[in-house]
Amino acid sequence: MKCPFCEAQDTKVVDSRPAEDGKAIRRRRECIACGKRFTTYEKVEEMLFMVVKRDGSRESFDRNKILTGIMRACAQRPVTMDQMEEVASDIERRLNNMMEKEVSTQQIGEMVMDELKELDEVAYVRFASVYRQFKDVGTFIAEIEKLLGPDGYKKAKKIKNKDTKNE
Repeated sequence: MKCPFCEAQDTKVVDSRPAEDGKAIRRRRECIACGKRFTTYEKVEEMLFMVVKRDGSRESFDRNKILTGIMRACAQRPVTMDQMEEVASDIERRLNNMMEKEVSTQQIGEMVMDELKELDEVAYVRFASVYRQFKDVGTFIAEIEKLLGPDGYKKAKKIKNKDTKNE
């Protein structure tokens, strides 16, 4: 590591400790030539990738857009901010692990829907209605029937009865 004061090449690490919740290492260094100390941070290089939108345009990946969509879908639902952050982080991690330079909005949307389906079914339907651009009530009903499965109406009735008892 080059010294920022005298630009000498030789420095030594005096102290190392975790930083940023274990996602980085903070190192205190000392220059062998001038004796001055400085701090460096070491962390995993995140791969930057582009998102290919439906119209074919491209833009840099922005985790905040995923989080905003999740927050809108989970509004007025019993889902904590920590849970929403965890979903966004999980999706970002999965996208980084794909090691692709370009990812489609379709892939991202499907990942968000998979996560929301497990987290909160109402949030899932809300997100799906915007993402899949539902045109009418029939599309909503079809998605809910798909969500509930073959015994959907029995399940829905049980859920409704359970919710009524909690009020």
